[in-house]
Amino acid sequence: MNQETAAIRNFSAPLSSTPRGARLARLLACEQLREWGLPLDPAEHIVAELAANAVTHGRVPGRDFRITLYVVGGTLRIEVTDTRGDRLPCVQLLAPDAESGRGLALVETLADRWGVAPGPRPRKTVWAEVDVSPGAGNRNSGGVGCLSQRNSGVKETHPSPTPPPGSSRVEAAAHSPG
Repeated sequence: MNQETAAIRNFSAPLSSTPRGARLARLLACEQLREWGLPLDPAEHIVAELAANAVTHGRVPGRDFRITLYVVGGTLRIEVTDTRGDRLPCVQLLAPDAESGRGLALVETLADRWGVAPGPRPRKTVWAEVDVSPGAGNRNSGGVGCLSQRNSGVKETHPSPTPPPGSSRVEAAAHSPG
């Protein structure tokens, strides 16, 4: 079945910009992935990190964030939209003893692709994609110690799947793990 004729599975929910909302995002995503028959790993961890970032760095009192999951072909796309479009995320170099700040480094390691899309003001969407097709050879499952065998410093360019109908995204910055 080609990508144009494949059914697009999607899920979206607004959640409160609180730690409880971030936890609920992870729980709802896991339940949806189970319903779709998709593996929880690494998507569960990616959702947890992106939702935690949304409530920590993208929070505006009284405004929610949104979790969106959809599958096109063999790609699961995870999107977390918040109302702080003025605060764009970036992976930071940290001291080994730093107690926080590793969330996006984890997302970069676990996702096949990730990036940021500006929304209608004042929003932004941080997205990550995971290849979930049966023959994708997911680098995050199996193997010795589940360590990635990628070459560091080499950037790969991967096309993004077409967003669901009615969704127009302008990709501001796309990142591929190196």
